[in-house]
Amino acid sequence: MNHYKIIFISTIFFIFSAKAQTTKRNLLQQFSQQVIAQSLIPKKQWRPFPQTPGEWKSMFPDSLLNKIIKSGEAALKEEFKSIPATVALEFVRTGNRRNYQNLANKKRALLWDMALAESIEGKGRFADHLLDGIWSVCEESFWGATAHLSIQKAGKGLPDAADPIVDLFAAETASTLAWVDYFSGPALEKVSPVIRPRIRFETERRIFKPMQTASYFYLQPDNPDARLNNWTPWIMSNYITAGLLLREDEGKRAEALSFAMKYIDKYMNGLGEDGGCDEGPGYWFAAAGAVFDALCLLDNATNGKVNIYKDPFIRKMASYIYKTHIAGENFINVADASAKLRPNGLMLYRFGKATGDENMMAFGSWAYHAFNPAVSTNSTYMRARSLFDLAAIPECAAYPANYKDVAGTWFSDIQLMASRSSNGFFLSSHGGHNGESHNHNDVGDFMIYVNGYPMIIDVGPGNYTARTFSESRYELWFNTSAFHNLPVINGYQQAAGSSFTASNVRYYADKNSSFLDMEIAKAYPAESGILSWKRKVSLNKTGTIDIVDHYRFTVPFKKITQSFMTVCKTGLDQHGKIVFLLPDGQKVFLEYDPKAWEIKKEKIELITEEDKRFINDWSGQDIWRILLTNRRNDAAGSFLYHIHK
Repeated sequence: MNHYKIIFISTIFFIFSAKAQTTKRNLLQQFSQQVIAQSLIPKKQWRPFPQTPGEWKSMFPDSLLNKIIKSGEAALKEEFKSIPATVALEFVRTGNRRNYQNLANKKRALLWDMALAESIEGKGRFADHLLDGIWSVCEESFWGATAHLSIQKAGKGLPDAADPIVDLFAAETASTLAWVDYFSGPALEKVSPVIRPRIRFETERRIFKPMQTASYFYLQPDNPDARLNNWTPWIMSNYITAGLLLREDEGKRAEALSFAMKYIDKYMNGLGEDGGCDEGPGYWFAAAGAVFDALCLLDNATNGKVNIYKDPFIRKMASYIYKTHIAGENFINVADASAKLRPNGLMLYRFGKATGDENMMAFGSWAYHAFNPAVSTNSTYMRARSLFDLAAIPECAAYPANYKDVAGTWFSDIQLMASRSSNGFFLSSHGGHNGESHNHNDVGDFMIYVNGYPMIIDVGPGNYTARTFSESRYELWFNTSAFHNLPVINGYQQAAGSSFTASNVRYYADKNSSFLDMEIAKAYPAESGILSWKRKVSLNKTGTIDIVDHYRFTVPFKKITQSFMTVCKTGLDQHGKIVFLLPDGQKVFLEYDPKAWEIKKEKIELITEEDKRFINDWSGQDIWRILLTNRRNDAAGSFLYHIHK
């Protein structure tokens, strides 16, 4: 691969730009801790899900219950393996984080399967192995991911048991153990009276106590205007679960909820009025989706008294997911979001019903029937969600799946647009800045799908390794502007940081056309010599797309390369045309000025650990970079790319 000059701005990629303003909506803080305490169903009376064989049988069909029991029986045959210290060290030695997480995740999945099976069956035959699993998890030095150990005082490497930190997966573990205790507590007590107190002791030590004085980046308690990302609602939804199920004192239960609600508010305050998620659709499920998980628990545990579903902002936040849908499994994949998702239709249906959005309900029903009619109670994370999903199966299955994708959308705060034509073109583009959460340096990028097929793509993120959130982030090719549909100017790519941004962004749409017009010169370092680079991305609704770049330099530029990323088979033989061959046999043409450009293409060789993800994300298709290199150089001018069938 070619190498370009990259200006690196050191940043923590989990934190939003400090420039952005927050809106003090504080939707949940309208409920004081006193009101929460008065509204809370007492712990002994709060039974959100069945606990006995009779209760399960009265609510769910035997076919589902038998499936859950079979999963529990399979778990009985599995061993709860300890996690060697050398596996924990792999993250700093080789960058691999998956081996550690796979071992940890499997143990929690086994516990979950057996706890549900024991609750449904009620015979005690899972109790001993549940005991082994709980003991194994409680004996772990760390409940989280080794990739997150930089939060601890000792830094990366081995976890320091004397300094427990609360990351995503520590919170997930607390929640999982809380549900295991809820479903299998009586069976466990018959085996040993100390195991349930051990769960509470470890959760208090590892989760509740550290949070009392925490200043984690996903909380930033001393910065009321901080913009937070998906870590906040994701952790807080699990914190609520642990607080509700494991704390015996009613005052402390209310205190846990009040604490979590404060930070969920802080997360939502940092979102724009459009409700958009700049982390992309894949992360929406851990961001707005995790907010919904928390709202479900709050609503259920207070008998509907703590409820903000009908606030218009919650509905806007929810609708982002279907407004970014392209076709089938394909979604707009900005930032570190994957291009393909099989969304949880049950959760989407429930979110739509809660907010009164019939289009989202239909979208959820469509996704349920399209992707996951054979529902599983097990998911790697967010297990409260899977429990609420179970109860929604009959309704969702019966709801009409007549969802129609929106014709166009515009998120003004994250500066993301999408539009469709009558002949099958889908166009998306965005402005924004290069300090966004899970950022790629891609201000002004665009993507095109035709009849649901990817034509010009954002390749998406690679596997997460030690390099992903480090100073080496922009050494990874797929995070750089050179491998997005953008120009490299005088050898310079876009730079990282919130000051590298789009400006003068303008969106327009009517029944005939839509466009996004923006100045992207500020996304490049001053050394590139750009005075202005105005990009206009437009769609004619009858079925053509134009990308127009107007540029101005202080002196004639030396070199410009323009990339187009694709998984299509392409032909470059026609003068001034790139021919894209779609899987259905159709051809789409991108016309360019052959007097202005030389053209070639190069296959992206997938060779690193990070690259392995692309094989799955793009169904084994080769990824190609079509590269235009300038024939002329001048101080001002324009380039036009005209796309049509």
